[in-house]
Amino acid sequence: MRVNLTRERLLRGETVFGSALQCYRSPEISRTFAAAGFDYVFIDMEHGAYDLETVQDMIRAALDSGISPIVRIGELLYSLAARLLDAGAHGIILPRVEEPALLAEALSWLRYPPVGKRGYGINATMIGYEAHSFTEIIEHFNREILAVVQFESTKALARADELLSVKGLDVIMVGPADLSISLGVPGQFEHPKLVEAVDGLIAKCVQHGVIPGIQTRSLANSKFWAARGMRFVGCGAEHAMLLEKARDTVAELRTVAPRQA
Repeated sequence: MRVNLTRERLLRGETVFGSALQCYRSPEISRTFAAAGFDYVFIDMEHGAYDLETVQDMIRAALDSGISPIVRIGELLYSLAARLLDAGAHGIILPRVEEPALLAEALSWLRYPPVGKRGYGINATMIGYEAHSFTEIIEHFNREILAVVQFESTKALARADELLSVKGLDVIMVGPADLSISLGVPGQFEHPKLVEAVDGLIAKCVQHGVIPGIQTRSLANSKFWAARGMRFVGCGAEHAMLLEKARDTVAELRTVAPRQA
């Protein structure tokens, strides 16, 4: 059975880096990100239009390439979380959670009894066609899955201690875009109000033994937050990286072959 290498690195105290898939429906991007050296790929089913079969192919490509597939579901539904885990996801990101009771219920879907409520539907493809007992399989998946919740609002920040105390939570992931809007400074990712709020959340994560994380839109912002204690750091997305590299390449080419006036 496959080991979640991102989880192992986090347990060793390392910082892990990933990038998002939001637009392009190609499993090859998971392989590309693995070859580039990312630890995880963040497959976005909240703001991306992917269906389950497309994501299943992305997950399989990631697993075969040695990069951890972490999937953000679009809404809090057991049927979404459970099917993605059955497809091989190494972690589930829960968006827009502001109530501790709701978080506890959603987290229970990610692990098998006795610690959770996930239904047992194991087939041979899920365990690499290996022979294992029910107990071995349950213990493996309960251990390897990363449970991630997003902090995206002032309400979530106000209830941070309650949310971070919920059993079964491994990682939080700040959504700075929505959080900046909630704080009244939309899109101002270096605004003191946002920085102060996120710094405070990092400190609370350390107190509660939860790994702090963030998904950013730029390399500079990712480096900024990694230096301030974020350990689960997402940098950009596939569409933005392609556009940025393409623009840089064209600009360089134009320096040797400028357009005619």
